[in-house]
Formats: sequence, structure tokens, C-alpha cells
Amino acid sequence: MQPWPGTSYPLGATYDGAGTNFALFSEVAEGVELCLFDEAGRETCVPLPERDGFVWHGYLPGVVPGQRYGYRVRGPHDPEQGLRCNSHKLLIDPYAKALDGTLGTTYAWDEALFGYHFDDPDETNHDDSAQHVPKSVVVNPFFDWHEDRPPRTPYHDTVIYEAHVKGLTNLHPEVPEEMRGTYSGVSHPAVIAHLQRLGVTAIELMPVHQFVHDDALVQRGLRNYWGYNTIAFFAPHYGYASVGITGAPAPGAHVQEFKAMVRDLHAAGIEVILDVVYNHTAEGNHQGPTLSMRGIDNQAYYRLVDDEPQYYMDYTGTGNSLNVRQPHTLQLIMDSLRYWVTEMHVDGFRFDLASTLAREFYDVDRLSTFFDLVQQDPVISQVKLIAEPWDVGPGGYQVGNFPPGWTEWNGKYRDTVRDFWRGTPGTLGEFGSRLTGSSDLYQDDGRRPYASVNFVTAHDGFTLNDLVSYNEKHNEANGEGGQDGADDNNSWNHGVEGPTDDAAILELRQRQRRNFLATLFLSQGVPMLLHGDEIGRTQYGNNNGYCQDSEISWMEWSPEKSDSELMDYTSKVSELRASHPVFRRRRFFNGRPIRPAAGEPEVQRDIAWFTSSGEEMTDQDWESGEAAVLTVFLNGDGILESDPRGQRVVDDTFLLIFNAHHEDVEVTLPGEGFPHRWATVLDTTTGEVVVGTTRTTQTWNTPPLPDDLDDRVGGDVLTVTSRSMLLLQRTDVTEQA
Repeated sequence: MQPWPGTSYPLGATYDGAGTNFALFSEVAEGVELCLFDEAGRETCVPLPERDGFVWHGYLPGVVPGQRYGYRVRGPHDPEQGLRCNSHKLLIDPYAKALDGTLGTTYAWDEALFGYHFDDPDETNHDDSAQHVPKSVVVNPFFDWHEDRPPRTPYHDTVIYEAHVKGLTNLHPEVPEEMRGTYSGVSHPAVIAHLQRLGVTAIELMPVHQFVHDDALVQRGLRNYWGYNTIAFFAPHYGYASVGITGAPAPGAHVQEFKAMVRDLHAAGIEVILDVVYNHTAEGNHQGPTLSMRGIDNQAYYRLVDDEPQYYMDYTGTGNSLNVRQPHTLQLIMDSLRYWVTEMHVDGFRFDLASTLAREFYDVDRLSTFFDLVQQDPVISQVKLIAEPWDVGPGGYQVGNFPPGWTEWNGKYRDTVRDFWRGTPGTLGEFGSRLTGSSDLYQDDGRRPYASVNFVTAHDGFTLNDLVSYNEKHNEANGEGGQDGADDNNSWNHGVEGPTDDAAILELRQRQRRNFLATLFLSQGVPMLLHGDEIGRTQYGNNNGYCQDSEISWMEWSPEKSDSELMDYTSKVSELRASHPVFRRRRFFNGRPIRPAAGEPEVQRDIAWFTSSGEEMTDQDWESGEAAVLTVFLNGDGILESDPRGQRVVDDTFLLIFNAHHEDVEVTLPGEGFPHRWATVLDTTTGEVVVGTTRTTQTWNTPPLPDDLDDRVGGDVLTVTSRSMLLLQRTDVTEQA
């Protein structure tokens, strides 16, 4: 088979309707062979004839979608110098749009995958690895998107739902069995209806880039459930394809299934955000397998130790870190991001251990080349960019330090809110900052409250149910002797470790769950809900379910194992947030009286803080280490923002009352100078939530507030239950200010 010269761009395998162009970057290679595999697994190798700018390329007419392929790279093999070419190893194309299996399941781990012999690490392993490596697949780029449009939900209106493709749907009774745990399952009407009921505007999927199941896990009968072990940055994970469950799938068909999922979610107004892992790959450290980049150009793709290049810099705790100082490695990341937006229509990315991408040399540098490229890219800069702003390297905790245009998982929000509700002394001041958008982290560099992605729980750690049920992690099922997972969880079991029949403890735990959910949805910033928290999902105290592809991690939908009452409550709190722009401001509070336009009366300040006695907070009150009670005045007339049509945004006015004390507390409502009449619209003691407005003129679709609510006036004294939260709404308003 004689290839045509082809072109050096685009990289990867590109089908044009008549044949396929293949292009692979390797600066160190002395020769590259394209290896084609037929249905029987027979291999035909074709040397790529051309090299331009270290890109080896060739065009094969008649090669169509579904063709399986890989590469063999001939070049220097000197591990002590960081050179690891080995033509006996079949290599996955870094730009492969699909693979035909998952290493660790469809394909078994074998010594042939490694560049050395287990019994003699200094001896080069010349065993052929082809039969053990998933094959890259040429994909069909054509897809009927119908009239797909990205929802483009503004950040301040966004509600994120973090979910796992399999865990979300694998036990759902309304999803057909062959679709459970798949891309099609995520976009099933029953799942979409659940998301819509919660007010979710974006689903953040845990890694769907092709990943592997580590040999160490497979030997223990476990799997890499979370998927943070990527081997192909362009390929959707083969294991989440329903076509792979119903029979022998056409190679690459799951790419079409992924696109159909995105299209259906978009039709329901739900954005798709991908959790992406560009900081490392599944090839691990110097003892890891040779699967792709290591055998293509190890020095270019990976950060090596400067004076000992046989070893890898590891800022991620996984064995290696990508070399973002190298232009072609940066190109790989940027091309991948652009592909998922333009070809797969996703709406944004959450970057795992994003501080690693900022390490040009050693320290984290938020002005690194990667961020410059993102800022200048006309495609990537326009989608949602969310950083997990830390890694395991020195100086890696960078919450608040990412550039404008980025939002961040706010780990300080998580820790502070957890500590406040479990009664940790000295948290009141920081709790106030986290509640109002963390201006101390984001305001100075010009960012807005929605730069803070607020969360109480995420995949990494306890679920919400377990947060209030366990003091200690219980990770025995992981088989690591309890050494894995975080030891400090800021959790509280409320008197009994794990399940209990004690009615008082059960009631308090439920109240605390409601406290956390109400705090999350009524804080300024972008709320992120962990899948299953709305129905009381438990992992039985396991705070590190990374390897638990089992009922420990799957979402349980059956009525006897899910909390329908909590689901109702969560959906109402989400509706309350969506109905009132005062809870989703686009600008930070300033706390000062608002200067009126000429001829108009002065408007009260946009926010005010009160002690339990109804007096405004002083510096001494904020610094009181034992303070656990707080009243917050939110002025609906003080938003000072415009809607998309340029009209001034106004809203109802609210009082948020927090009591994290272990006893009931009498709270006096603010008196002179503040609104007079109030009604309780949320009470975490009872789970009551009322959504409505007292405005007669409004720019949002909110029903009138019922007339039969309790009536309170300024100066009244309320008894607020221990560890509970109230939301009061002003009722003595009949028209816009």
C-alpha cells in the first residue's frame, strides 16, 4: 500500500469522504509506521513518507471511518536520557478521535506493554504489544445536529450538577437497561426531567476522555471508576457507549452517541461541561507502560527531572505531568479543547488540578503561556472555564489566583460552610465573605461573584448524606488499608457514626442537609450540586470512591432508598434562587447607601448585617470567636444592574437568619430604618419553602406571594431553632421602587 504525501495539518486521522490523512508529531523519531488492522486483527504497516516541521504524515485513499490503526515509532531508546522510543510497542494516536476498547477491561495488562522486563528493569523489552493495546479508530466527522444551539446560560443564572455518566443512570428504573450507564442514558427523558425539576442549567460530567483501568486496581477486582487517568484527549470513553453493550459496536459509533447526548441536553436547555485531565496521562512514572506519548516523543510531552531525565516531575500525584512548556504539547491541549467545542458542541470545561497547567518552570504562574493562549483563542475563550485551583506540588493551592475569564471551584467556600454549620468557633467572618461571593478572593482582579463556583460536596469526599453521618472515612472496600482519602473532612456525625434509628439524630441530620442546600443556593456565586445529594445518596462513609464502580458510588433511585422529601425541598430552593435575582447578583455588594438619580429618594444600602439582638454588626461582633448567629439584610432595590434589555433589575427584599448554635436563639428583627413587614418563606426546621413575589411589576416569571403567610414586623423577636436557617421576605411592597 503506497500512501500519498498528504498534509502535516491537521494532526491525527482526518477523513475527507474519499480517504484519510494521517499526521503525527515526533521531533525525536527517525521513522514512523502507520499500522492498519483488519477485523481479524491482522496488521499492515505503512511507513509515513513525509516529514514537515517534525510532523510525519501521509494520505491513504480508500481508508474510511471504522478503520483501526496505531503507530510504531523508530528512534533512540536511552531511558537515562529520557529517550524511550521502542518500535515494538504499538502506540495510540494522541489525536485519536475514538478507541475501540478500554485498557484493563476489553484489553488485559501484559508485560509486553512495558518498555522493560519486570524481572530485569535495565533490559529493554522487545515484546510486541499490539494485541494488548486498544486501537485508534478513524471516525466519521459528519453528524446531523438538527438545529442545535448552545444554551449559553449566563454564569449568574447557572446551576451546575456534577455527575458521573455511569453512576447517574446505572440504576435508574425508567432508563432502558441497555442505555443505563451510557451517554444515551444521561440524555434519557427521565433523567432530563429530573435535572429540569432541580433547575439545573449545566451538567458537569466527570472525565469522559478515554481512560484506562490501572493494573493495580484490576488485580484487586476494582476499576478506575472516576476516570482521572486519560490516554486520549480527543476520544470519548468507549465504556460509556450503549452500542458497546447491545452487541459488537461499529468502531467509533460511540462518538455519534456522545454528540446525540449533547444535542438532546441542549434541546432541554442544559449545557454540557466536561471535567478534563490535561495535567497528566495514564502512562504514569518511569515504571509505567508505553502506550502513546512516551513512545512517540517522551521529552516533548512530559516534564522530566532536569538532572535525572529518566524520572518524571509529578505535580499531580499520578506519576507524570504534561510538559506545557513545549509548543506541540500546548497545541495538543488547545486542539483538544477546540475540538470538543466545535465538533462535539460542549459548553465548557472544568480543569482537573489546573495549577499544574500554570507551571511553566517550577512555580505556579497565572500568566503562563497556557492562559495566554486560552485568553486569545476565539473559540475556547467564549465557553465556561472552571479551574480546580490546586495541585499537589509546592505552592499549588491557588484559590482566587486564576486570571479574569476563569471561574474556580472555591474550596474555601466548602470548608467554611461545613465548619460554620458544625459549630466551629471563629468562622462567622469568613462565612459572611463566602456567602456574599468571596470578594476577598475575586474582586481585586476585576472578577465578579460568579467567579466562585460554590460547593459543599463534590465527587472527591463525602456525599451530603455522609457529611452529616460520619466523623471518619470508611474506605475499607478500596483495599488500601484506610490509607487513601482525606482524613480531615470537616464533617460531623451528630452523635452516632453512620446509620442510626435515633429519631432525634435523624431529624437533626435532615435539618443540617437542608441548611447546607439552602446556604448553597442562596449564596452569591454559581452553585454546584453533587449528583444524588438531592435524594440522600450515601457512599456508606467512603470518601474516595475513585475505584468503586459499584453500588457504593452509583446513584440509587428506588423509592425505598431515595429521599423524595429532600428532592422536593432541593427543587424548591433552586426555584427560589431562580425567581429572585437578589440571590444571583452580577456585582459584589458594597454595603454603602446607594446614591439615587437626580430627584429620587436615597435607597437603603444593598446589604446589612445584624446580631441576634437586631443591632448592626460591629468589628467586635465579627471577631467574636463564639458567634454563631447572623442576620443578613438583602435589598432587592439595591441590585443596580440591568437586564439583557437594559432595564433596571429590582427584586423583593429578604432577611437571611442563620443559627449554627447548639441551642435555640431569640433573634430580634431589624427595626427603625429597615423594611417593616416580613413573612417566612423558608424554614430548614420544617423544610417549608415558598416561592413568590410581592412586586406588582416584575421582569421575571414569579407567582404572587400567598396571603396566608405569617406576618412579622421590625422589632419582633423570633425563636430560631438550633442549627437552622430562616429566610424572611418583605411583604409591605406593592410596586417597584
